[in-house]
Amino acid sequence: MIRLSWARRKFLSLSQLLIPLSHFHEAIAGAAAEVSPCPAKKSYLDLTLDLSDAIKFSSRLSESRTIHARLIFTGLSSSLFLQNTLLHSYFSFGAAGEARRLFDTISSPNTITCNIMVTGLSKSGNLEDARQVFDEMPVRDTASWNSLMSGYYSQGKFEETTEILSSMICNALEKLDIFSLTVSMKAVGALQCYELSLRLHVLAKKLGFENASQVKRSLIDMNIKCGATDIAAKIFKQIQSPDLFCWNSMIICYLKLYGVEHALKVFNNMPERDIISWNTVISVLSQQGHYWETISMIINMQVEGYRLSSTTYTCGLTACANFPHLDWGKHLHAVILKSEAIIDVFVGSALVDMYAKCGHLDTAKRTFDSLSDHNIVSWTSLIGGYAQFGKVEEAGELFNKMRRERMLFDKFTLSTIISACYNGTDSYVHFGCQLHCLCFKTGYSPSTPVSNALLTMYAKCERIESSESIFKSMASKDVVSWTSMITAYAQFGNVGKAREFFDSMSTRNVITWNAIFGAYMLNEQEEEALKLFVVMLRADDVRPDWVTFVRLLSAAADMGSLKIGTQVIAHTMKLGFNNSSTSVANGIITMYSKSGKIVEAQQVFDSIMNKDLISWNAMITAYAQHGLGREAVKAFEKMLLESIQPDYISYVAVLSGCSHSGLVSQGKSYFEQMTRIHGIVPGTEHFACMVDLLGRAGFLQQAKEVIVNMPIEPTAEVWGAMLGACKLHNNTELADFAAKHIFQLDSKDSGSYILLAKLYADVGNFKNSAGVRRLMKEKGIRKKPGCSWIEVDNRIHAFIAEDLNHPQINDILIVLGNLFERIKAFGYVNQDSCSRSTRHHSEKLAMAFGLMNLPPWMPVHIMKNLRICSDCHSVIKLVSLICKREIVVRDAIRFHHFKDGSCSCCEYW
Repeated sequence: MIRLSWARRKFLSLSQLLIPLSHFHEAIAGAAAEVSPCPAKKSYLDLTLDLSDAIKFSSRLSESRTIHARLIFTGLSSSLFLQNTLLHSYFSFGAAGEARRLFDTISSPNTITCNIMVTGLSKSGNLEDARQVFDEMPVRDTASWNSLMSGYYSQGKFEETTEILSSMICNALEKLDIFSLTVSMKAVGALQCYELSLRLHVLAKKLGFENASQVKRSLIDMNIKCGATDIAAKIFKQIQSPDLFCWNSMIICYLKLYGVEHALKVFNNMPERDIISWNTVISVLSQQGHYWETISMIINMQVEGYRLSSTTYTCGLTACANFPHLDWGKHLHAVILKSEAIIDVFVGSALVDMYAKCGHLDTAKRTFDSLSDHNIVSWTSLIGGYAQFGKVEEAGELFNKMRRERMLFDKFTLSTIISACYNGTDSYVHFGCQLHCLCFKTGYSPSTPVSNALLTMYAKCERIESSESIFKSMASKDVVSWTSMITAYAQFGNVGKAREFFDSMSTRNVITWNAIFGAYMLNEQEEEALKLFVVMLRADDVRPDWVTFVRLLSAAADMGSLKIGTQVIAHTMKLGFNNSSTSVANGIITMYSKSGKIVEAQQVFDSIMNKDLISWNAMITAYAQHGLGREAVKAFEKMLLESIQPDYISYVAVLSGCSHSGLVSQGKSYFEQMTRIHGIVPGTEHFACMVDLLGRAGFLQQAKEVIVNMPIEPTAEVWGAMLGACKLHNNTELADFAAKHIFQLDSKDSGSYILLAKLYADVGNFKNSAGVRRLMKEKGIRKKPGCSWIEVDNRIHAFIAEDLNHPQINDILIVLGNLFERIKAFGYVNQDSCSRSTRHHSEKLAMAFGLMNLPPWMPVHIMKNLRICSDCHSVIKLVSLICKREIVVRDAIRFHHFKDGSCSCCEYW
């Protein structure tokens, strides 16, 4: 400020010296005044320096123009030194045109003059003019080359920057300095060209610049961006005292090299941090899906006293949107309103996206309307929120409003609005076709994201031919395109076609592998999915993620293969997913519970640090399946105490637990509080649980009243629960009532028919029993064959009732015969009233095979596709006593743990 004031005083004194001659004539004409002594005359050099200072410290463009005019008037404008200073001044005020005009008047510009022009024209975006000046320079120095390179780099012309460096090496290698190298390294990093990065590294060594701190910084940054993270890490280790830039770069380096945990280690080991350090690690956590850790890091950043920036807010809101965690999102919104006078468009877009993805569309719309500025991202976020929650009409209206306000949309906006048409109704298909026409009209049809959205839209609308037509017409197909087609054919049940697309792919990522796993599982081919996993492990370029393991654990659980499930768990431990991913831990709980290992499932559940709703639902469901109703109720109550809000599935699980354990009063209470407290509308699954709960407990009339008073149409599942209760209590009257409704629903499930036929047979009404079986024959309904399977020596052995094709069937029948003889001594009598013998039911054959081939200390685990019959239940219970073996049977409904002559179901099944 002092220097500026001095310069202005100088400018005033100079102005007095440079006043026009007419002013002197006026002064002489009034010569009556006393003549004052003449001021001392300044030298030309002093005058030039004073004028230069006045130009340098001009605060406005108008001041520079005034001085320029005075220089022209007095003839001092021919000074090249002052002309160069004026060029600097004009460029500093953005007056590139005036600088160019001044330059054209200079008769003999020197190298400094041309360098000023090259730098100024480059910064103002006039690269062609800058290159022309550079090419016409008679003599160039290092600054000339660096100015041109810097100009091209600042304008995003990275390839041209490297070309200038090549020319400099060929024509003026001796002029290449550290700045030349660092600028070119930045350009190569932006191009992500690994080969060029190696050449620049060698050049730095050749010129002896490798150990310069600026060069090492640039080398680290360039190698990270070019994917040579191992080289970057090696250079970093060679630096004795890395600066903050190097430390911040290494957070990204170690993320790419070793993963999130090592990136966090770098951050924690930093001797000092700045806001860039915090934002870098927060961005890393958010992008890698560690949303809870992202929020925790933002809290720590505040505690450390750092001011949150736009980047911090955006990453935090993104984490809250994908978590999703509305409460933390609201907290961040409050912090933004308190700290920021104006919400910029990036933070505003993140706020809209967060509220939209959390389902608070009205709040998202209000936030959007409150923003002072909108961009494509904020519009797309709002449209995407309505599309995500099936609000197709509202999404369409917003899209039309966006167009009316002349806001340009892009390929991502179009793909987002197209995704709103995924529910497949005729009106939405028509809307999707209109959008398809708009894509052609606006030229976005060839865009890969738009084509992917269109082919997915047609697939979900059951127009697979249109999807394949779009796929074939795509000039550029990415992994999403192939994955979308795999998923489309899987949904249509054509897993063979899905596999053809998978095999045709030249490159695959983990999402593609997960898609083909899902295709096999969707079509009940879990074994093929697990076989394919072995192929995936041999592919060095693909690393399984948490989705992979969740699907494979589900496949192992559905197969009832504990051995395979254990192997999958070993892989999760090897890759660190068992502790870091709650979703994987949830999958392990389900796998263990469906394999009969309820104790192991409980241990995994207890080990989860951040239990989510799915964790609690998985454990409550596990207790229910194993007949541990009281444990299911305790877990449900503990979940409520920990402020975890139950959902639809939570109540299905706890009601099922009450049903399997006869907890009538608790079940009634939960059914009532489901709507009253948590606002959950009961569905068919809840009503089926209540009918089963009341029916099994003998309250058949109350169960009937529940069905009659249902606000929705009862399904075959509900009537089937009623029929099962009637069978249990031999109530043929209500059984007829339930069966009549089942038959009216035209259910193709043979279970209800078989259940009714057995009920009639149990009460001695063989005529009606035969009539039911005759009705099945007339309707073409065939009894589903009972199938049981057991895992021995890493193989699944399946048995069907009366099927005598197993290689060891003779030995199995001998062992089974001996068992029958032994349990007769304990009072066993076959009381089954069916005409067909139950002696060779599939679960009995599997049990005998297991006893023959498994070590005496190992429990026998049997899976069955139907309900276990009463005779098999009695036989297996007695066999567990005489053989001193634990036998676990998973039937279509629940688990039965047989041990020492008793069953975990306590005869309540």
